Amino acid sequence: MTASPFTSLDDYIALPRIEALALSPDGTRAVLTVATLGGDKTTYERSLWQVPVTGDAAPVRLTRSAKGETGAAFTASGDVLFVSARPDVEAEDDAEQAQLWLLPAAGGEARPVTRLAGGVSEVVAAEGSDRIVVGAPLLPSSETIEADAAARADRKKHKISAILHDVYPVRYWDHDLGPGAPALHAVDLGALADTIAVLQAQDEAEADSDVPDTAAADADAAAPTPYPTTLPRPATLVRGRTADHAGLALTPDGRTLIAALQVAQGRDSRTCLVAIDTASGARTTLSDERDTYFEAPAISHDGRTLVYVRSAMGTPAAPADQELWASDVDGANPRRLAQGWDRWPTGIRFDHDDAALIVTADQDGRGPIFRVPLDGSGPAQLTHDDFTYTHVDVDRSSGDLVALRSNWLTPPHAVRIARDGTVTALRSPVAMTPAVADMTEVETTASDGARVRGWLLTPADATAQAPAPLLLWIHGGPLNSWNAWSWRWSPQLAVARGYAVLLPDPALSTGYGLDFIARGWNAWGQAPFTDLMAITDAATARPEIDASRTAAMGGSFGGYMANWVAGHTDRFDAIVTHASLWALDQFAGTTDHSGYWQRIFTSEGMVDNSPHRHVEQITTPLLVIHGDRDYRVPIGESLRLWSELNEHFAADDGSTVHRFLYFPDENHWVLKPQHAKLWYETVFAFLAQHVLADAPARPRLLG
Repeated sequence: MTASPFTSLDDYIALPRIEALALSPDGTRAVLTVATLGGDKTTYERSLWQVPVTGDAAPVRLTRSAKGETGAAFTASGDVLFVSARPDVEAEDDAEQAQLWLLPAAGGEARPVTRLAGGVSEVVAAEGSDRIVVGAPLLPSSETIEADAAARADRKKHKISAILHDVYPVRYWDHDLGPGAPALHAVDLGALADTIAVLQAQDEAEADSDVPDTAAADADAAAPTPYPTTLPRPATLVRGRTADHAGLALTPDGRTLIAALQVAQGRDSRTCLVAIDTASGARTTLSDERDTYFEAPAISHDGRTLVYVRSAMGTPAAPADQELWASDVDGANPRRLAQGWDRWPTGIRFDHDDAALIVTADQDGRGPIFRVPLDGSGPAQLTHDDFTYTHVDVDRSSGDLVALRSNWLTPPHAVRIARDGTVTALRSPVAMTPAVADMTEVETTASDGARVRGWLLTPADATAQAPAPLLLWIHGGPLNSWNAWSWRWSPQLAVARGYAVLLPDPALSTGYGLDFIARGWNAWGQAPFTDLMAITDAATARPEIDASRTAAMGGSFGGYMANWVAGHTDRFDAIVTHASLWALDQFAGTTDHSGYWQRIFTSEGMVDNSPHRHVEQITTPLLVIHGDRDYRVPIGESLRLWSELNEHFAADDGSTVHRFLYFPDENHWVLKPQHAKLWYETVFAFLAQHVLADAPARPRLLG
């Protein structure tokens, strides 16, 4: 096989990657967030690049710092906002937390917008105003941002890490919640513009003078201010766990923030839509129903219409649909859009004329763009290729769209989509990596008549005379679809080593309608399992696939499914189970959001579908992988799985055919570059031993 970054794990982790896109207000330029491997090869550093939306001008790097930049957004005047922990030379102390910065459209150096002790996590800008909203946590007892800074300094001085909780939950995915609680703050950038003008004038005056202004320096030293007067002072709008939100949108004039705020509901929670006056902080509830989520608000360009996603909480009886709704911006006249369309929105924007929505959704193993009219008529699909689109934005001058797109052969890259659906790639700061696989759509019919489909990636030289061994890769979620590029799960790495990779969407997958999801609801071990076996049969029946050499692997729900497969069939030569659910009753009480998991299963379903009940039937070698900082699927799942594998299968001398790869400082995904490399080295060595009959091997850095 021709040399490729996929043949070398060192080359693969060094590939630059585009992670996000933001479009300027005039539609002429896009800013991309690009991650590149750091000099020590242990972290990724992020920077912002500007690319032209039309024309052939070369991409330009906008930012450069050791700490990197993320969260790019444009102000109404075209300045670039971003979040970074880069040094603030005007601060008295070296900041440890990321702050909001502004890079003027007219050029010049980026300047800090905030200096908050708890840092800034996100920013939302208004389309026609200098007012923005930032997310920045505050300690529960701190009434002001100055008090918050003092309290944090006191904790740091005394090396206090303890957190006292009074609500559930206490952690989320990969991080502890607290000690700070979420808070949203309004910031007036107009004041910053005035300050920048004054400071620039002072700089010019000082440059023209040979005598330092010691009187001014002495005055500054004598009367320090708790929060810098050179920065706009944030006004806190909402704080506490309710500020955990499911979407924010500012009206074009910046006067009103529509937020999908969290509402406690016993141990569980729902989300409601609230309008917040950004000047006074006054709140008005627009939509709130028990057992219902109101999420992903978006506001029309004229500020008159609000759209959002409404979904009931799922129950063991059935999954709930995710519905598109519209109303007046004050919540009046609510109405459902796209009646009968059971695709779930993954992104929502208003079209250039406010007559329709631009929506992305999973669809048949892809993620196309749809136009959904506000008049109640049906959605129209705009893109029809084998790609998934994300970060979609609208050029208001032309109505064209700009987005990132990807599939399993092509990593995310920026494109422009014309009104007729024509897609044109933009010039990129990242070179495209040639694929090493052929991608084919495969499908079969399940025993209940349902169509089950997936993608099959094969080496170009796989033939009937030289068939490739098969790897069944099972996606997580489970409400998910194998339809877009993943840097963490890259099947081309396996293809480069001679494997064919099957990426199926079994029952519970999104993009096939509510009935398809319902086939596996409260029954994870039934239709999802039989769907996987049926499509594996279809793949191994192909002449270029070697049915005598097969393996299965998956993470999260995919890891659950790998465990279930291990206890119900011996057809595979090896199984890799990453961050997996093993004992559902244990998992449901220790995961970071127990209410959801216990709500979607009956007690009988939780028992009947728990893989641990079938441990004695496992005959296939398992590679168990888990990170200790995984709070969605706690490490206890793999610890118990490993214990029970050894209880039943360890030899008298304690040896076992199974293996356990443990990461003390990784989370659900294993994100550190060298750990990701080690993950693949271990997986491929395990598969080579049991699928290809190679000698056992241990990665060098594992001793």
